[in-house]
Amino acid sequence: MKYLHTMVRIENIEKSLYFYCDLLGLKEVRRKESEKGRFTLIFLAAENSDEKTGLLELTYNWDSEKYSGGRNFGHLAYHVKNIYDLCDKLKKNGVTINRPPRDGHMAFVKSPDGISIELLQDGEPLPEQEPWKSMGNSGTW
Repeated sequence: MKYLHTMVRIENIEKSLYFYCDLLGLKEVRRKESEKGRFTLIFLAAENSDEKTGLLELTYNWDSEKYSGGRNFGHLAYHVKNIYDLCDKLKKNGVTINRPPRDGHMAFVKSPDGISIELLQDGEPLPEQEPWKSMGNSGTW
């Protein structure tokens, strides 16, 4: 397993970039805008990060929302060697798969303390397979 990023939601891109980049010294390494999803993702790296791991993901949702009760903290993310094997192991040990890996690429689970964890297949997505392909979402992530 390889640590990828921590995601936090932000309300103002300019203020957040000023804080994280100008004041703290992080550097923007990539950005993704999604018209369909109505969000912008900005990935920041510290000196000891590379462009794929150890990043801070700033998520700006275009439709305004006030974040309270920790909602601005999003998730931890990890690359995994085989997303199906790991999800199967978690499920067999009583962990709810909140967002199953239907696409062979991404799943979400929660820690015992309710921290959302994104699991991403390292490399190309695995071929879709049951029972994951037909499994619906459960709860939130």
